[in-house]
Amino acid sequence: MNVVLYGKKDCCLCDDAKAILHELQQEHNFIWKEIDIYSDDVLLERYQIMIPVIEIEGEEVQAGIIQKDVISKRLTQGS
Repeated sequence: MNVVLYGKKDCCLCDDAKAILHELQQEHNFIWKEIDIYSDDVLLERYQIMIPVIEIEGEEVQAGIIQKDVISKRLTQGS
């Protein structure tokens, strides 16, 4: 299962989202990558006030304050 975290440097909510993803990797089998929205004008336009955004298998699952239980539930549905 593929997970993408859209965020930026020096973002405390993004750091919290990364910590949640690291924790969830202990419980679920998935690979995740982080994409800096400032690396792409389209992403910056789309997500600039929404970050962090977690996308699972192409579906935006949650944005802003990331909740571990919401992400965990979606990861369980996908396996």
